[in-house]
Amino acid sequence: MLESTSPNFSDELSNIQNIQIITYQSQYQAAIIKLILNIQQQEFGLPITLKDQRDLLDIPNFYQQGNDNFWIALYREKVIGTIAAIDMGDRQLALRKMFVDPNYRGKHIGVGQNLLHTLLNWAQNKNICDIYLGTVDVFQAAHRFYEKNGFTAISRKQLPVTFPTMAGDTTFYQLKLK
Repeated sequence: MLESTSPNFSDELSNIQNIQIITYQSQYQAAIIKLILNIQQQEFGLPITLKDQRDLLDIPNFYQQGNDNFWIALYREKVIGTIAAIDMGDRQLALRKMFVDPNYRGKHIGVGQNLLHTLLNWAQNKNICDIYLGTVDVFQAAHRFYEKNGFTAISRKQLPVTFPTMAGDTTFYQLKLK
């Protein structure tokens, strides 16, 4: 059963005002792992485990070196979303680990949009030209989200050789910033 961190909001404006986007802090590691595995395994039935994602056990070394970064969306100190960036060199970036708690999805709350805008603003400040991502077929809502935000579907063959592919990735996108 998918665990819920369902909000009990009094009005939509308070939703947005109480959501913070911060860079990764170690006290949230367990909650990040729980959120991501819950979405992958419970919501979508993907056969992926923590063992398959060792990056989650060492976020600072995987996502906070050089031009890499990892952000967390918090609602009242609860982790409700994540997004990460990996510098691939040549002014290219890989978008990774974009997950939003199902109870906080949708444009009326804007968690996914705020996470993506955080990454895009950061990328522009780093003079990144292209952002690439890989995802799985079952994440259809995510596909629509990326497409609405200007990402274009590409084939695996069109990915830069430096792109860090994941075993389960079947669908790939590119966003040209410059």
